[in-house]
Amino acid sequence: MLRRARALLAGRLGIDPGPRLRRLEAGILAQDPDLDPPGEPADAAARLWARATEAYDRTVAAGSPARLESTVGLLRSLAVTGGGGLEAAREHRTAAAQAAEETGDAELTARVIGAYDVPANWTRSDDPELARSLVAAAERTLAALPEDPAGDAARCRLLATVALESRGVRSPRGPRAAAGAERIARRLDDPALLAFALNGVYMQSCTRAGLAPRRDAIGAELVALGTRHGLVNYEILGHLVRLQARSALADLTAADAHATAVDRLAERHERPLVAVFTAWYAALRQAATAGPSADSHDRAEAAYRSAAGRLDGAGMPGLERGLLPLALLGLRLAHGRPAQVDPGADWGPYRPWAEPFALLAEGRDAEARGALRALPEPPPDLLYEALCCAEAALALALGDRPALRRTYDRLLPASGELAGAGSGLLTFGPVDGWLDAIGRALDA
Repeated sequence: MLRRARALLAGRLGIDPGPRLRRLEAGILAQDPDLDPPGEPADAAARLWARATEAYDRTVAAGSPARLESTVGLLRSLAVTGGGGLEAAREHRTAAAQAAEETGDAELTARVIGAYDVPANWTRSDDPELARSLVAAAERTLAALPEDPAGDAARCRLLATVALESRGVRSPRGPRAAAGAERIARRLDDPALLAFALNGVYMQSCTRAGLAPRRDAIGAELVALGTRHGLVNYEILGHLVRLQARSALADLTAADAHATAVDRLAERHERPLVAVFTAWYAALRQAATAGPSADSHDRAEAAYRSAAGRLDGAGMPGLERGLLPLALLGLRLAHGRPAQVDPGADWGPYRPWAEPFALLAEGRDAEARGALRALPEPPPDLLYEALCCAEAALALALGDRPALRRTYDRLLPASGELAGAGSGLLTFGPVDGWLDAIGRALDA
């Protein structure tokens, strides 16, 4: 609803609403009962914001489709303001898509769904059910759009949405949608559209191990597009993608440079969630360079725990759940220590890989072997290699040859990389160390 007011502030005065107003936006959308009572705004920008929104309410009819499009514009801005804003944007985005579909206007629905081009750099959904509903709405809208070249940009945005919201799902549809969006965007030669499409390509770039070079190239193009065309959010995304990719490729010097660059951009443009990822990268770096001593191990563990504290209230459950215990498991296994899995911890989606370790620790080898054999292939996300290594550790402990062969084949394309470091968050150590251990066990 406030999209036009924001455009007025930015376009005519060259200013954006400050943190206080963005928190107010988040509170309004989340229906926060603790909002400050209404009163005279504290500064000129706030007064202009209030007057512009009042004018918008007076002049744009309550049932106008323009209100839906304006709402999505606000949600895009809200999503990058922090945890509360991200959660509110996620919830209200789905409601906006549903309201647009109810109008029966496929072109309006395409604009409403496709306008939410908020960059995403984590390959697991925060709300899988909402993601599925958005994918379904986008697919229905794609089918309803008339076959007209004038609608190619809308079609591209819908395909990019399908690719983004299908993250972490092993299906051919996500990669096909990403490729289709990229083809259209390159043909139309629209930088913002291409950046959105490349975000979808990135989300579908974890279908197997060893794809860090591909993600590095995507990140480099995003940085170039963002820098050249003033697409700050995509410039930030590009640096985060390259931080992840260079970490996977064990090029921590380059990863450091991207961490520094993205922290500067985040401070300048008030993007608080960036600090979550760079804090985790610092912990990953500590773990990757830790020596064999107990003191070095303890410092790396403390770094992980400190980084985990930043996830509280960040509004990213798809990232948060299970991440700390998985990071600590990787730290121990990378340094040849016993797993020491805490079955009472919140392992989130990684519990199937944790439970066999707990069974082993209790001497229940037969049950552990059954749990190992029941493991699915890890989902196509940035922790694919890490979970392959967890499975390899179980197979080594149990002498399970089929699992050893399976994990060897899965990890081989990532030879030379740091396992799990493509996440930019954690590592299970060098992939080649795991391949050597598996190869020796198979030879024996």
